[in-house]
Amino acid sequence: MYSHNYSYPLDPSWTTKEMETVIAMFRAVEDAYEVAIDRDKILDCYRAFKQVVPSKAEEKQLGRDFEKNSGYVLYRVVKAAQESTDKRIKMVEQKND
Repeated sequence: MYSHNYSYPLDPSWTTKEMETVIAMFRAVEDAYEVAIDRDKILDCYRAFKQVVPSKAEEKQLGRDFEKNSGYVLYRVVKAAQESTDKRIKMVEQKND
């Protein structure tokens, strides 16, 4: 488990509401790794996140920045939620992928 002594990658041009949406997505990713989270919540957060960050390139950059800071992988969580039929998602940390 990682320390939460890191900051979320945010764009200063976003509105407060947009920042809250992006932070909610990152918190959902943290929950998926730390405690498990409802699959539907991840997908809802991701849909809202994509309204703020429609660009795939920007999404990947934010995901890389978040992973570098936290060790958690946005892409893996979203993919697991999209592909799973389980009600809750709990990620298992993988080293050296």
